[in-house]
Amino acid sequence: MAKKPKSDPNYKVIAENRRARHDYAIDEDLEVGIVLMGSEVKSLREGGANIAESYAAVEEGELWLVNGRIAPYAQAKTWGHEERRKRKLLASKRELARLWNATQRKGMTLVPLVLYFNHKGLAKMKIGIAKGKKHHDKRADAAKQDWNRQKARLLRDKG
Repeated sequence: MAKKPKSDPNYKVIAENRRARHDYAIDEDLEVGIVLMGSEVKSLREGGANIAESYAAVEEGELWLVNGRIAPYAQAKTWGHEERRKRKLLASKRELARLWNATQRKGMTLVPLVLYFNHKGLAKMKIGIAKGKKHHDKRADAAKQDWNRQKARLLRDKG
């Protein structure tokens, strides 16, 4: 997860896909840039974004964010942006090839995890190479969380 460093005044999490780690087993994650219009950046600075139902895809040698929502910016009436347009994600050719190979494997997908401004003030997105969890996997994870919670409680009460 993207955590806020104490010394970076520009670092700000805009949107987080909280269900991603519940619904998917994340193998690895990657930080990519995102191509935005001016009104989209202004809207993001106000915190108007949702990446919960979006996904990333490699199409024709380029990486795209599909179905990500950035709220319209009120002051950009004439030159505004479309809310749910496909947005290009920036990654190197080597990373693109690796992502494409990963998604060709059975059940693997690219899931947006966090959209944020980094310490330089640039909009970045963390995407994860993930495999969908089955119902029994989710149950096992919940049982593991419960056990860890009980274990911490027992250690706290004992000491």
